Amino acid sequence: MKILVIEDDKTTGPFVAKGLRQEGHTVDLVANGRDGLLQATTADYDILVLDRMLPGLDGLSLIKTLRGAGQRTPAIMLTALSGVEDRIEGLEAGADDYLVKPFAFGELSARVAALARRPGYQQQETTLQAADLQMDLVHHRVTRAGVDIPLLPREFTLLEHLLRRKGRVQTRTMLLEAVWDINFDPQTNVVETHISRLRAKVDRPFDQDLIETVRGAGYRIAA
Repeated sequence: MKILVIEDDKTTGPFVAKGLRQEGHTVDLVANGRDGLLQATTADYDILVLDRMLPGLDGLSLIKTLRGAGQRTPAIMLTALSGVEDRIEGLEAGADDYLVKPFAFGELSARVAALARRPGYQQQETTLQAADLQMDLVHHRVTRAGVDIPLLPREFTLLEHLLRRKGRVQTRTMLLEAVWDINFDPQTNVVETHISRLRAKVDRPFDQDLIETVRGAGYRIAA
């Protein structure tokens, strides 16, 4: 699934995002309510995981704004406030579930899965495509013009990340965080090396190049 985590705590946010990514989800992490609202309204997500106490715009106001705008993406609210009235307030604001800190990641994972099983939940994508390039997420298979393209696990993850954001530039920092779970610049050319390997397999044998370099910005799959 594609999940947006809105959490300003510098320990909890990366912890939750890393755990969800390790379970195979695509995760975006933002650290304040205003950025969270912008992200939630400009991109499609399957589930939102948001803190109640956020800088810029608190979680209650954020979820009320989304619901008022007609967005029904399932949302789990995280909070240190454990009172019954606090939980009721969160649910009445529009949250679908409410998890009190501190919590075990296993419980959060189970609640995410439970929301995904609810009637009306939109099934996650099983196929990604750009031009004649297709990625089968179920069978972990990539083809272009009907030709199988064998990819190493990291190459597959990198290509999946780019395909899910087709037409949108992904910076080196974004790729390091999403694909390698690195939140600092390791001063290596790991991104450039893997992009080059992908191009050799995905672009070079074919007439049209799909992986674009946006000079001074990053990379993208042509829309």
